[in-house]
Amino acid sequence: MAFLVSGTLQVAAQLADARDSLGRKGKYNVQGSRAALTLSSPGVSATTVAALDGVFQALRFENCKREVPVQGFLEELRWFREQLDAYRGPVGCVLVSLVVPSGQLRQLQPLVQELNHCETLRGCPKIFLLLSNGPKAAWEPEDFITGLGEICCQYPHWSLLQLLTELFCRVTEESAGDIYCPVLRSSLRGTLCLGGVEPWRLEPDPGLSAQYDLSGTRAALFLTVIQDRPGAQHDVAALEDLCQALDFKATLRTDPTAQAFWEELVQFRERLDTHPDPVSCALVALMAHGGPQGQLLGADGREVQAEALVQELSRCQALQGRPKIFLLQACRGGNRDPSVGPRALPWYWRWLQAPLAIPTQADVLQIHVDASGSPSWGLIPENSDQADILTVYGAVEGCVAYRDEKGSDFIQMLVEVIRANPGGDLLELLTEVNRRVCELDVLGPDCDEMRKACLEIRSSLRRRLCFQD
Repeated sequence: MAFLVSGTLQVAAQLADARDSLGRKGKYNVQGSRAALTLSSPGVSATTVAALDGVFQALRFENCKREVPVQGFLEELRWFREQLDAYRGPVGCVLVSLVVPSGQLRQLQPLVQELNHCETLRGCPKIFLLLSNGPKAAWEPEDFITGLGEICCQYPHWSLLQLLTELFCRVTEESAGDIYCPVLRSSLRGTLCLGGVEPWRLEPDPGLSAQYDLSGTRAALFLTVIQDRPGAQHDVAALEDLCQALDFKATLRTDPTAQAFWEELVQFRERLDTHPDPVSCALVALMAHGGPQGQLLGADGREVQAEALVQELSRCQALQGRPKIFLLQACRGGNRDPSVGPRALPWYWRWLQAPLAIPTQADVLQIHVDASGSPSWGLIPENSDQADILTVYGAVEGCVAYRDEKGSDFIQMLVEVIRANPGGDLLELLTEVNRRVCELDVLGPDCDEMRKACLEIRSSLRRRLCFQD
């Protein structure tokens, strides 16, 4: 009996330590074992796989390599999850790399969901690296891998999101004449540093890429459906106050139809292209009901594709090389996250104040690298730029975005966090917003059980983005 109590308390203490790391420091504790899985389809370059193995060794990951057809990836992930669940020690971080020809694997969601079911990884960061190229690649995938290893070793004290931003800058600039940029998708709840160096510095090193120059005009556009969305007016008011504090010139359009969503975005782009002064940044907030596949619903009930609006602004010549920020407060499906974690409250959980539940799809970082320039996350129109885009969704793919008569937790938390530290790096601030949102229990209007919400941050930024120096 004493052995069982001791073992139970040890597990609870490990979870409590993780809570302390995230809740108080805002950083993941990655001191446990690090496991990696490399899945490559037949025919991919052995040099690429070998380069990955070298990077994993440098970052102290124990790597398992498998060569299987893409159709077998899910089964391999299931085996990997079972091995992790059978592991008795603490796990600090997991990294899964998928090496495939361009276009063979465009949807990571089933693989991510499989690993999210791993009980051992509850609350731990899970990194997915999708690496692919084709016969007409703009640059070799080994360039990205080598750069990743070099930059992680050179700056072991800095966060992975910041290092990826720097790496995106280097890779994109080296691909002369090609506007393709890798993309990261994050539901992380804290700073992730693979170097394991503590304390982490508060300011980035001079060697990292410079900030975006925001000395020019800052423009904002709010397209918001108010009707039948109680509390939406409070989100609008909060964003207007934030934009005023950050010197954004904001334009508001309420209750646009689906066609008006598109027309207003086109007019916004045209105004920026004809603006007499330099434009340094654009912020677009799209707030409406969402369709079953993540579409936005206009006031007329018709659908418009959010990704198409994002890419329309990427064609703006005045914003080439400038940050384009999108905030999407809308449902992306009908799923309600029941969260993972124990529902009961034993005495040792109360004593240690360990977290009860975590959103199912939290703590995931996806890195999409397609050296051929074919996007792995949506259709790209001609003459659009894939770089320098930051999109923040109020819900992960397939899930409900919550809002009540006081507004949405996403927008209200975002405004609160940025106003408290307007000079902070925006990617890190958004990660903090997600941490706070993930801690909340939410109750939807058509559901009598408490649920969890989680944001998704999608970035191809190539420099640090800070609203104030």
